[in-house]
This record gives sequence, structure tokens and C-alpha cells, in this order.
Amino acid sequence: MSEEHEGEALPLAQAHPDHHTAETAKPGFSLAGKTIWIAGHRGMVGQALLRRLKGEACTLLTVDRRELDLTRQAEVEGFVGEARPDAIVIAAARVGGILANMQDPVGFLTDNLAINLNIARAAHQADIDRALFLGSSCIYPKSAPQPMSEAALLTGPLEPTNQWYALAKIAALKLAEAYRQQFGRNYITAMPTNLYGPGDNFDLEAGHVLPALLRKAHEAKSRGARQLELWGTGTARREFLNVDDCADALVLLLKTYSGADPVNVGYGEDIALIDLAHLVCRTVGYDGAIALDPSKPDGTPRKLLDTSRLRQMGWRPKIALAEGLADTYAWYQAQLAREAAA
Repeated sequence: MSEEHEGEALPLAQAHPDHHTAETAKPGFSLAGKTIWIAGHRGMVGQALLRRLKGEACTLLTVDRRELDLTRQAEVEGFVGEARPDAIVIAAARVGGILANMQDPVGFLTDNLAINLNIARAAHQADIDRALFLGSSCIYPKSAPQPMSEAALLTGPLEPTNQWYALAKIAALKLAEAYRQQFGRNYITAMPTNLYGPGDNFDLEAGHVLPALLRKAHEAKSRGARQLELWGTGTARREFLNVDDCADALVLLLKTYSGADPVNVGYGEDIALIDLAHLVCRTVGYDGAIALDPSKPDGTPRKLLDTSRLRQMGWRPKIALAEGLADTYAWYQAQLAREAAA
């Protein structure tokens, strides 16, 4: 890293007086010949982005977490200052389900704050003008009108069970907006709904509801159990988008979108968790009972995104939930087979 960029912010004179004017003046961002850093390339979203971007005429930059700790500011500034990619997609995050969020609120808040703060600062110092920050549907207020439009952000209290992760993601979105307003940076933000697919986390404590249910159903079938447990009342509704569909939408935004406002990325339909559990059981071939545990939290009653902004750009999801579940279960079985053979 060159000495002149170490710890030095670009001058305030580069600030743009009107970020709304700046956003309309930005042309499309061609990926041809560009180097794109996928931060968090080993995660589910990062892997999907690598698959999707292999079809583009760009160079993909990745770095292993053993070589770069994204929560360490000096390390991030050094790497970005040396590599100087043309664009960054920040798919790195500390993620988990309700239980994981409740058990480690400090970790979910501080790690996710640090990742986005460090990458944003490093990108600005290295004069990188294109970055895509990822939020999440959980950053919307618990009682936001359904489906949730981008305008619902910060209009009410958050769901307590994942508020720490949500606060960090809100800060990331506002950070991108601040760099745009003050320095005219072409930083954009997207808010994916609940994602699933190859590369998901099937840990029963740290994983999200869909992979956890797939694992529970698989294990219940394997041991001949008469029932599996589903947290909560089963009435909470969730929207699920296959991660490869999400990656396709994110690449579209990276190439064509230059607005200051965040963009929802969702499937457009939701499902009650009890119905999801039945669909998972059919996918796995498990015919036991589903035991509800209403003593456990439901989380937000409903989370369905208004994706009209993205659809106006011509994007539609291609992978139906039943199809995506079957593919995800096949991937999980292949992982188990590889682990057993190792």
C-alpha cells in the first residue's frame, strides 16, 4: 500500500453538492475488462455471485479470511489499496438465525458494523467509485405495512430478536448514502429477502429457518423419528428467494443502477412457516408429524418485500420454491456424502 493513502481521507472538495443530481448523471457500469472484488466469496451469496459473474467479461478478485480479516481496518485498507479493484460487492457478513442473534448480540452488531465501515473507508481512500452494499429484509420495522417498500425503512421499531444485525445493516446502507451525498460516490444498496440455496448454513443453532428445517427433516427421516419440531406457532410468513436468482439481480443492479435509494430483492410471494415445513418434508420424503413449539419466538409476523422497483428494471425470479428446495436438498446430501467419505 502506498504511503500517501494510509489513513488519509480524500479531500472534502470532492463532495458533490447534490447527490440526487449525481445519481441521474451516472452512466451504466460495464463489467467488461473490470476487476470485481467479491468480499465474502465463500458465503452463500458470495459463491452465487462467483457463479453468475463467470458469464461476464470481468476478472474476479477474492481473498480468503485467513489472509484478510475484514473486521481489521488496517488490513482492509492495505488490501484494497494494493489490489485497487474497479468495483466491490460486499457479500461478507456475520449471519445467523434467531437463536444465534439472541445469543451473541455484541458479535452480530460489532462484526457487521466493522466489515462495512472498513470496506467503505478503504474503497473511498483508494478512489474506488463503484460498490454494492447488501442490507436485508430484517432491517424493516417489525410492523411495517406489507409488502414492505423501500420507503418503510426507519419508520418504526425493529424486531427485537434480530435488531443487532439489523442495526448494523441499516448503518451500512446509510454509510453508502453518506459517501454518495458528501463525495458523489456511486455506491448503491440492495436489500435481499430470506435467501436459500447451495452453500447455505445447515447448523441447527446458527442457521436460518429453511436450511434448519431441511436438516431436521433429513435427520428425522434417517432415524425414523415420528415428529420434528418447528419453533413458534407456524403462522409467521416468510418470503424465500433462491440465492442464484439473488445473484442475478445483484449483477443487474451493479451494471445498471445508480440511484441513491436502496432496492428490494425478493421473490414476490411469501409462505406460512407451517406450510414451508410441510413442503420441506415432502421434498425430503419424511412423513412424520410436525410439532409446533409456541413457547419459542415467531420473530416478525410477516416479511414480504415490495419488489416493484426491481421489476420495473425488467428483472423476474426464475427459480420456484419447490424447485429450489429440491436442488438445495440435493446439494446438502452431496455435502454429507463428501464428509462421510473424507
